[in-house]
Parts: sequence; C-alpha cells; structure tokens
Amino acid sequence: MKKDSQSLWNAVDSYFGKLFAPHDAELNAAIRANRAAGLPAIDVSPLQGKFLQVMVQMTQARRVLEIGLLGGYSTIWMARALPKGGRVVSLEYEPRHAEIARANLRRAGLLRRVEIRVGPALESLPKLKAEGAGPFDLIFIDADKENNPQYLEWALRLARRGTLIVVDNVARHGTVIDGASKAGDIRGTRRCLAAMAKHPRLSAVALQTVGMKGLDGFAMAVVAR
Repeated sequence: MKKDSQSLWNAVDSYFGKLFAPHDAELNAAIRANRAAGLPAIDVSPLQGKFLQVMVQMTQARRVLEIGLLGGYSTIWMARALPKGGRVVSLEYEPRHAEIARANLRRAGLLRRVEIRVGPALESLPKLKAEGAGPFDLIFIDADKENNPQYLEWALRLARRGTLIVVDNVARHGTVIDGASKAGDIRGTRRCLAAMAKHPRLSAVALQTVGMKGLDGFAMAVVAR
C-alpha cells in the first residue's frame, strides 16, 4: 500500500506512540484545554514528550529548566519523571499561556513540582542566575527561535559539568539549510547550532526527525567541562 510521506510518518508515529507514549486522562485534558484556549498548536508530540521524560530519567535530573512553557504539555512529561523533591522551573512570556499551563499542571497533580515565571525569558534568566537558582541538570529550550543563541548562552551559565541541553525544532521543516535566509527563526537556529558545534564546553549533536509534526529535529549537548 502506497502512502504519501506525511501519511506514512503519521502512521509510524501513531504506532510508536501507542507502544511507548500512550495518552492518559491528564495529558488528553491538557491538549484539549490548550486547543480550546486557542494556544498555538506547537506542543511537542507525545513521542517527543516521552523522549524528554526519558532524558530526565537517564540524567537523573532533579533540577530542570524549561525555556518556553506554552500550555505545560511538555512540562507534564518532564515533571512526572522527577524524583522526590525534584523541580521544574519553566519560563513563559505570555501570561495567558502560563494561566492555562497552571490549570493543566494542577489537574495533573504536578503544580507543586513546577515553578512558573512569567515574562521575557531574557529577563528571567539573569534573575535566576542572580538568585543562585542553578545549576540545572537538564535544560530544554523551546521558545522563540530568534533568541536561541542567547538562550544557549544563559543555559551554559546555569549549567554544570554533565548538564544536558536540548534544543527543539532545529530542522525548521528543512529550511535550516538555507544560509541566505533572512527569517529570524532560521538565522537564530543556525547561529545556535553553530555555537553548539564549536563551543569548547559542549559535546553536541543534531538530528532530524519525521512524524506527526512533519520534518522536525532537535539538538542535544552535554556540558563536558
């Protein structure tokens, strides 16, 4: 049976998702609430959420920093993996998004594990550093792509040796290879990737993925020194 590429990617995503990332009532409710509130439909996929959860478990992270909360869907996946006393600090620019996320996290019984800070991330990050909030064990960057290079710089300031940094949506549906692009998201992504590749403190890799979100991808780096 022949299928176009997106239909095939969706079918494989569905198969893998049913095996490894089945939804429960709380996750379903979060997605429904986000759609009903008109939030952008840019949440991570179920498999990507499970991937983040496994990364928290693999690194035995107790302190997680999330740059870009949206409606809290990815936050639920990560917060569920935290050990007792673990905490996610999540930064969100839009107050309404943060309000929806709080409700989703409260419904999931996880709000006590998550600290939400509202405002521009590039204002919140220096405050975290000044407060001595780090170092974080895992840092997930999934906000406005134009500022990814600056988010990476702050991630390094809030990291320690062994911290895992994950940057989402780096393939930009394939447009990341356009070095002549004037689009802010592509320029920001390319600058972030270049910095990850050459930074002396990082051991990094980027992978493209296909699935329900089309051609996507993520970059990962461990702070090696």
